[in-house]
Amino acid sequence: MVVKPETVGIICRGKSKDLRLLDEITTRIEDRVKVVIKESGAELEGVDVIICIGGDGTLLKTLHTLESPIPVVGIDTGGVGFLADIRPENAVAAVLKILEGFEVEKRERLAVSVDGERLPYAMNEVVVLTARPAKMLHFAIFVDGSELERLRADGVIFATPTGSTAYAMSAGGPIVDPRVDACIIVPLAPFTLSARPVVVPASSKVHLKLFEKSAELVIDGQLYRRIESDEEIEITKGEPALFVKTDESFFSKVRSKLRV
Repeated sequence: MVVKPETVGIICRGKSKDLRLLDEITTRIEDRVKVVIKESGAELEGVDVIICIGGDGTLLKTLHTLESPIPVVGIDTGGVGFLADIRPENAVAAVLKILEGFEVEKRERLAVSVDGERLPYAMNEVVVLTARPAKMLHFAIFVDGSELERLRADGVIFATPTGSTAYAMSAGGPIVDPRVDACIIVPLAPFTLSARPVVVPASSKVHLKLFEKSAELVIDGQLYRRIESDEEIEITKGEPALFVKTDESFFSKVRSKLRV
C-alpha cells in the first residue's frame, strides 16, 4: 500500500548543520504539504510521516515518545546511522520522492515490563547490566517457563533483528535480517565457555531472575531503570514500529557501514 502524505512532521536535533538542512527541506516542501516542526514525537500525533534529522539516537527518541505508530524515516547527520537511511546529500531528493508516495515497512520491537510496569518498547535492545563495574551479575534466563541459562556475567542483551547490528553485534551476537521474527539473547562477558548467543521466536515469553541485590536496565541506550532482585523482568513481543521503506536494502547497509 502506497501512502501519499498530506502532513509531514519534522524533528531536528538542533545542531547547526541539521538546522541548515531543515531550512532547505522546509523551503522545498512547504508549498506542497503541511509541515509541522517539533522537538518530540509526542507533539506530532496526527501527521502522516515523520522525518528525523540527526542520528539513530534522534530516531530512537522519537519512537519512544510516539503514543501511536507513525511511519518514520531518518536523515543521517550523526555517526554510523543504521536506522537513519537517508544521507544528507540526498535528503531533499529523498523527501520529495516521499511526497509522491511511500510504502511502509514494519519492524518488530520488544515489550519490556518490570513487576507489571510497562516500559517503552525497545527498537534495538534491552540490556541488563551490573550496577557495579568489575562485579559480575548472577542471573537466570527463562524462555516460555523453561530455564535457558544460569550465568555469571557482566549482563545480557535482548535484541531485535533490527538491533542485531547495534550493541548485540559488538558483543558477539549474530547479524539477523530485520524481516525475521525473533529475539536475540547475547550474554555479556559470561564466566563460562558454554554460554553463546541464542535466537528464540519473538512470540516467546522471556523472563530474567536476578540473584544480585540490584542491576541496571537500559532500553535502546535512552531509558535507564534500576532493577532490584525481587523485581521480575519480562520481555515479550511488542507493537511494531513503522518505517518508510527506502531503496537501500539491509545487506547493502551491512556492506557499506560495517564491512570496513
